[in-house]
Amino acid sequence: MKFTTFVAADGRPRLGLLDGQQVIDLNAAQPQVPADLRAALAAGADLAAAAQAALLSGAPRTPLADLTLAPLLPEPGKTICLGLNYYDHAKEGGREKPEYPWFFFRGKSSLIAHGAVGRVPKVSTKFDYEAELALVIARDVPRHVSQADALQYVFGYTCFNDMSVRDYQKRTPQWTIGKNFDATGAFGPVLVTADELAPGATGLRIQSRLNGRVMQDATTTDMIWSVAETIALLSDCMTLEAGDVIVMGTPAGVGQARTPPVWMQHGDVIEIEIDGIGLLANPIRNEEA
Repeated sequence: MKFTTFVAADGRPRLGLLDGQQVIDLNAAQPQVPADLRAALAAGADLAAAAQAALLSGAPRTPLADLTLAPLLPEPGKTICLGLNYYDHAKEGGREKPEYPWFFFRGKSSLIAHGAVGRVPKVSTKFDYEAELALVIARDVPRHVSQADALQYVFGYTCFNDMSVRDYQKRTPQWTIGKNFDATGAFGPVLVTADELAPGATGLRIQSRLNGRVMQDATTTDMIWSVAETIALLSDCMTLEAGDVIVMGTPAGVGQARTPPVWMQHGDVIEIEIDGIGLLANPIRNEEA
């Protein structure tokens, strides 16, 4: 099944169920389901059963193209990102395989939806793209979960663009500041439930395209740390909760590693596409004075 989050007439984000290219307001069709994805997961709602009932009902449908979308989870519990999680990307950055994942967090104010504007900061011109697979946690993960059990806690997968302000990222040993500028974390547009993909979302082609030019082209099988291993490692440290997001790192081909470097600029369009999941696209504009 496929879900999205759209902006309702009252300006609030609502959970939508896709029926082809049509969207059902799931809460309107099945009122027992909370109107946003994180709340629905935290409440333990049976989204599969609710979705099946909604699809069989006469619930109103709205063309996806007619909707304004929101970030898939506008307010995730935690957004945990991996750096250097593809062998070729680590190599192009002059590093070998790290001994342990390079984790960092993103805040909710950095997130934007499919179709929303990614902002080139006034304070920097080194604005880069990163095509990434993201996953959403379905329910609380026990501490020290095994890799063998980890995937049962994944609700689904989506696209993410971890747009990065490279000069700020490199100002400190911690990457957080360069990864949390407003309007730099594109997230969506569609969440595909885990049962529709290979375990751990392996074997999926992942690309970024800048103004139609392919910049990154890899497969999720090339990840250093798999989804299962990542969840297991994180569970050694913290409680992963329903509605948390893990963003799984980017392959080679980022702008900063090219000669000369390629930075996103005002007027560009950046696309992230993952086979079996969907296409995330965002126009790039300068931050207003």
